[in-house]
Amino acid sequence: MATKKQIILPIIVLGIGIAGLVGIAALKKPPEEKPPLDTTPLVSVETIEYKPMTFSVSSYGVVAAKYDTELVSQVSGEIIYLADKFVKGGFVKKGEILAKIDPSDYDAGLLDAQANLASSKATMVQERANAEVAIREWAEITSSKPTDLSLRKPQLAQELAKLKSAEAGLLRAQRDLERTIIRAPYDALISSREIGLGAYVTTGSKLGHVYNTDTAEIRLPLADKEMQYLDRKGTNAEVRLVGNFAGSKQQWIGKIVRSEGVVDSKSRMTYLVAEVDDPYGLNSDKNELRFGTYVTAHVEGNDAGKVAIIPRHLIVNGLVAVMDNDKTLRYKPVTIIRQQGADVVISDGLASGTQVITSALDYPMEGMKLALPEDKIQQEESLETEQTELAMEGE
Repeated sequence: MATKKQIILPIIVLGIGIAGLVGIAALKKPPEEKPPLDTTPLVSVETIEYKPMTFSVSSYGVVAAKYDTELVSQVSGEIIYLADKFVKGGFVKKGEILAKIDPSDYDAGLLDAQANLASSKATMVQERANAEVAIREWAEITSSKPTDLSLRKPQLAQELAKLKSAEAGLLRAQRDLERTIIRAPYDALISSREIGLGAYVTTGSKLGHVYNTDTAEIRLPLADKEMQYLDRKGTNAEVRLVGNFAGSKQQWIGKIVRSEGVVDSKSRMTYLVAEVDDPYGLNSDKNELRFGTYVTAHVEGNDAGKVAIIPRHLIVNGLVAVMDNDKTLRYKPVTIIRQQGADVVISDGLASGTQVITSALDYPMEGMKLALPEDKIQQEESLETEQTELAMEGE
C-alpha cells in the first residue's frame, strides 16, 4: 500500500511542470497576423501609339552593268598596238583607242578604191560627151525620132552603174581601214582581254569584253502580294541599296525604272529593275558600287497613313488582349493591313494610348482583374511602412 509520501511527491512534480508551462506560455508573444495573399495576375503592357508611315518593300539582287559588250574584230590582220588601259579592270572613255590591227593591206585597198573611182568618173565624162555627139549627129542626118541605143543611153547607164560601184568600193575600203582601230564603244570597265601583241585575228575573232560604267542595274525579285504596297507597281520609286564595301556597310540610292512584266516560271516572282547612275563614282565623289556586289534593297512604297505596330504573336483569332482603365482584361478586334516579319501593322481597332498586354497569362478570362509590377511594389512598400510604424509603437 502506497504511503502518503509516494502519492504527494508525483502530484507536486506534476504541479511544478504545469506551472512552468503556464509561465513559458505567458512569456511567448502572440503570433503576428499575416496579410492576405494577393493572387491578382501581374502583366506587362505596351502603350499603343499611331504614327504616319510609308510602306517599304524589301528585296535583294546582284549589281550588273546596264550594257556589256563583247568586242569582236571586223577585219583580219596582226595586232600591232595595245593600249595600257586595255587590261582587265581598266577604265576607258568612249572612243578611246584600245588596239590597232596592221592597216597596210587596207591602206592599199583604199588606194585601189580611189583609183577605180577616178577611172569611173573619167569614163563617165567621156560617155556623156559621146552621148551629146550622138544627139547632134542624129539631128543632122534625119528628123525622125532616135532610139535610146542611137543616143547611147544604155552605155551611159552602164557607166553610171560602174561609177556608183566604185563609190561603194571606196566607202568599204575607208570603213575597213577605220575598223583596224579598235575603240571603246562607251565609258567602260574592261572585263577581259582575249588578244596579245603580235597576235593574228580574223573577222569575228573575240578581242575582249567591256562593261558600261554610266549605269548599273539590279534585278529585284518580289512576291506578288508585295506589289500592293507599291505605287504604279514601283515604277520611278526610290530604292535604297545596302551592301558591303571595303569592310563596312555602305548605302546607295537608285530608282526603279521598269518591271520585267512577267512572273518567273520557277520562282513565281515578279522582277523589278533598279538603276544607279555612275556606280563607280567616276564623275562624282559617291561610294563605289562594284558590279557583282550583293545588295539588299528597300523600295519606297505607298503612304499607309497613321498606323501602329505590334508583335504578331499578340493577335489571336484577330483579337488583342488589352488592359482597360479599371485594370481589367478586355479583348479587342483589330484591322491588320500588313505583316512585317515578327510584327504586324494595324490601322484600326485600338485607340491611341491603349495598353496592350505583352506578357503571357495562364488562364485569361475577359473581365478578370490585373496588376502591374509597379502596383505590387507600391503595395509592398506600404505594408513595410505599416509594419515599421506598428513596431515603433510597440516599443
